Amino acid sequence: MNDFDFLLGTWDVANRRRTDFLDPDSGWEEFPALSTASRHFDGAASFDEIEFPTKGFAGRTLRLYDPERGQWSLYWASCRTGTLFPPVAGRFTDGTGIFEGEDTYAGKAVRARFVWKDIRADSARWEQYFSVDEGGTWLLNWTMDLTRRTAVQPA
Repeated sequence: MNDFDFLLGTWDVANRRRTDFLDPDSGWEEFPALSTASRHFDGAASFDEIEFPTKGFAGRTLRLYDPERGQWSLYWASCRTGTLFPPVAGRFTDGTGIFEGEDTYAGKAVRARFVWKDIRADSARWEQYFSVDEGGTWLLNWTMDLTRRTAVQPA
């Protein structure tokens, strides 16, 4: 239930995403972000807000743990749309979290997969994949490499 406790605090985020999430030949763009996460409900809920200063938008993720199913549901909201995107659901196994759900991109039905991996005290990696064939094949279209922002020590 405390799977997302690693995310508590403030992180510098190096983003790399495809210019077209469904085109394996599209180029990549890189840009920074700042993320701050908090823990709630004794670890059964997690919030984070991420700001993309060079892109001019921000988003928030709500993660909720369902003890009956033993899995998390992750909900994303963007300030650009003002709506919650459909959730992805899943769990952590051997230190890697895999979460999947149905969504749309550019008017096309997609299956989305989020992967949390390489989790350490001061770093973590998030990856997003889309599938247009119900999970038969996956295209990596966004990565975030997180580095914990350390507190400035008084002089």
